[in-house]
Amino acid sequence: LRFSDTLKPSPGKSPGTRPEDEAEGKAPQREKWASKLDFVLSVAGGFVGLGNVWRFPYLCYKNGGGAFLIPYFIFLFGGGLPVFFLEVALGQFTSEGGITCWGKLCPIFTGIGYASIVIVSLLNIYYIVILAWGLYYLLQCFQHELPWARCRHSWNTANCVEDTVRKNKSLWLSANVTSLTNLTSPVTEFWERNVLSISSGIDEVGGLKWELALCLLAVWIICFFCIWKGVKSTGKVVYFTATFPFLMLIVLLVRGVTLPGAAEGIKFYLYPNLTRLKDPEVWIDAGTQIFFSYAICLGAMTSLGSYNKYKYNCYRDCMLLGCLNSGTSFVSGFAIFSVLGFMAQEQGVAIADVAESGPGLAFIAYPKAVTMMPLPTVWAILFFIMLLLLGLDSQFVEVEGQITSLVDLYPSLLRKGYRREIFIAVICVISYLLGLTMVTKGGMYVFQLFDYYAASGVCLLWVAFFECVAVAWVYGADNFYDAIEDMIGYRPNGWMKWSWMLITPVLCVGCFVFSLVKYKPLTYNKFYEYPDWSIGLGWALALASMICIPMMVVIKIIQSDGSLIEVRNCFTHWTPTASTPSPNTATPS
Repeated sequence: LRFSDTLKPSPGKSPGTRPEDEAEGKAPQREKWASKLDFVLSVAGGFVGLGNVWRFPYLCYKNGGGAFLIPYFIFLFGGGLPVFFLEVALGQFTSEGGITCWGKLCPIFTGIGYASIVIVSLLNIYYIVILAWGLYYLLQCFQHELPWARCRHSWNTANCVEDTVRKNKSLWLSANVTSLTNLTSPVTEFWERNVLSISSGIDEVGGLKWELALCLLAVWIICFFCIWKGVKSTGKVVYFTATFPFLMLIVLLVRGVTLPGAAEGIKFYLYPNLTRLKDPEVWIDAGTQIFFSYAICLGAMTSLGSYNKYKYNCYRDCMLLGCLNSGTSFVSGFAIFSVLGFMAQEQGVAIADVAESGPGLAFIAYPKAVTMMPLPTVWAILFFIMLLLLGLDSQFVEVEGQITSLVDLYPSLLRKGYRREIFIAVICVISYLLGLTMVTKGGMYVFQLFDYYAASGVCLLWVAFFECVAVAWVYGADNFYDAIEDMIGYRPNGWMKWSWMLITPVLCVGCFVFSLVKYKPLTYNKFYEYPDWSIGLGWALALASMICIPMMVVIKIIQSDGSLIEVRNCFTHWTPTASTPSPNTATPS
């Protein structure tokens, strides 16, 4: 079968609801982006997020410095970019969200869409908690002194020692201290005893941290109003949320590289150690980082692409956006490690002792570093504004992808009047209530459980593998290339097709297998071991998405009643009808 014999979608018409549609009880027509820039900035905001700033630089240092770029670029060109483009092109081609697009292209693999929606729904519950922490820190900056700079607060313990005291080794030697290992810094105690008030374990959930609960509510309200009018509102909000963080990053980069000790930090970040490439964990980290940072296998990129005009050149912009994403990760390393180099020099310790990843970098290492700079309040405010905006647009773009996928399942029901807005509010409220478990005194343990299992690299690799199989081997890579040519006017470079057919599936399988072989049960701070029941719950969260794909394959085959023709229809079902306009009539974008 060729493209002309299988699948030609309607290019869609002007956005908005026609009065005659409402009168006849039809679902309103699908919206389209008001301009190309709306789409570009929405995608940029969606996948340029916290992982670029707090995860990539640490992985680079941890896995051999500059040597880590070798597996990173292999996974980028062999997996990340091909799957990213596949999802955007699929959404644009079908004008459908992350679930219904598979129902048109390859019904037997509709489970891919359901798997993606499970992952992104779980991700949206816990990712926004980071923004609640960031908002709390930002509000705490508006005091005469940063509250994590000194040990004179009610939450501090007798073991709290300020950095000015730590540097005075003679004081350490003369003091009656039995164990220096028990000393803690004010920034660590602020994080653990004030922000989190962390309990002894996941078994002890404790009460709500009302300050964090209110911060979580605030960011959910902001998220709701960013997307409640669909791509009309999202496309305008990203003009600020997707661009301002880059300005903040440049400011922090310039400040970082001018600090004493910055050169040592940058050297530590990039110095290549090729022997690390022998470790499979390095390759696992590279693969999972690519899939995380490109926000693929979540249905969000497919949903964003579905609002493009049919003739839009998504291939060109996907390549440019890929360069922007990976370039941001690389440049962020200079901004972060220049500050860590300064911090290590000020404390007289090795850079390895101050290097952190994830929440440890954002809420301990960097806040501690700004206390050592002139005008610490200014730099703290700039950093947390950048952190909030980086996370906020990623959050509401993922929620938009979730909403689009679900609304497209029931367009006649959810696109009429204000039903879509009400549905968004319901999803936000439910997600907020579930997220409250992560702003309790034991909430950090719940957060880590979701982060480690619910949206793990294993889940993303599983979905990516089946996406490539469905498009390249079931629908047909040549057929999909014909569809892309019909949209953009030319056939993309052949490496995309070969990646879908061979390279990406092989990389996904290899990384998936090594991830399972190298699996270690979750711990917190390297000391707390999660109980067996919580590990079981974590795997249940992971399997909740992964089981969708084989389950839907079985369901589709059962529904076919065993007829050869009906089984065949499970593979390629959507065909043009007399009422379907030719895509060649679409206005070029």
